[in-house]
Amino acid sequence: MRTGSEPTTARSPLRMRFWLSVWGLIWALAGTAGFALEGRPGWTAACAALALVITIDLVMIIHHIHQGPHYQPGPDVPPYEPPRRR
Repeated sequence: MRTGSEPTTARSPLRMRFWLSVWGLIWALAGTAGFALEGRPGWTAACAALALVITIDLVMIIHHIHQGPHYQPGPDVPPYEPPRRR
């Protein structure tokens, strides 16, 4: 049930985002190395640009994780305000 306050009370699963970004970074770096060895400069540049974007995202995720419970609430904090019963 939507309460209308989801955008202001939304939570992000930062640890899951962290590990998915690490997985993506591994593949982007492998693609960069593989395409560089094959002599494909366009694909090498594309994979390197993707690796750069993923690295920037990882830095932001780690920053938010280190900020503590404000951005990573515990299991006792509800994800949104419960709807009012009438």
